[in-house]
Amino acid sequence: MGQRIHFVVDPQGWCCMGLIIFVWLYNTIFIPKVILFPHYEEGNISVVAVLCYYFCSLFCVASLFRASVADPGKLPEDPEIPITEREHWELCNKCNMMRPKRSHHCSRCGHCVRRMDHHCPWINNCVGEDNHWLFLQLCFYTQILSSYTLILDFCHYYYFLPLKKENWDVFVFRHELAFLRISAFMGVIILGGISRLFYTQLMGIFTDTTSIEKMSNCWEDISRPQKPWQQTFSEVFGTHWKILWFIPFRQRQPLRVPYHFANHD
Repeated sequence: MGQRIHFVVDPQGWCCMGLIIFVWLYNTIFIPKVILFPHYEEGNISVVAVLCYYFCSLFCVASLFRASVADPGKLPEDPEIPITEREHWELCNKCNMMRPKRSHHCSRCGHCVRRMDHHCPWINNCVGEDNHWLFLQLCFYTQILSSYTLILDFCHYYYFLPLKKENWDVFVFRHELAFLRISAFMGVIILGGISRLFYTQLMGIFTDTTSIEKMSNCWEDISRPQKPWQQTFSEVFGTHWKILWFIPFRQRQPLRVPYHFANHD
């Protein structure tokens, strides 16, 4: 099943996503140029450290672009409702369309999204049933890349041997300290913000609740069937194979789950 392309026309979202891409480009260009390549050439680090940084960077930007253009679970204008499931659908009071319960209407996008968690301006898209797994991967790899960058910034000054400056680019040599300070500042800000968001997302999956449901207090723990964490994560990522939870270069296949687990009412 191919994943549909979903593009949101929102200048605010474009600005937020542009900022994220700028930070990614900055670290992907200057960290190897200032730290990784010079220390590798002088034998202070191995090629594995360089490749790991680029792999983290690749997985981070891949999950970013896929989460931003993936259909989060937009409902069609005239959905076909199975007779046996009609009681589990409801009418949206904003777009006057039938939708499954646990769906939500996004006022910024102008349509209903299945199991919508929230609208994220940083990816310029909703986070819903079909792209939630990509958003989690984005949070995960952003933390890895930010942490890796901060460790390299620290080691460059306090652990690695001093570099020979003769073969350095003159511009990089003159502004080395500024480049690394900017990198460290962005790394601390992003790591702090994304870690809190990632923790919130994980807790939502463990309890099988969305951010909107938590804010609206429309769920009840007493009547909610308790599922093991492996089941809730498998439903989000679309597979029981845990190794595939970390791969953004694949298509998600929705799992068939018992209906009393899929609907909590």
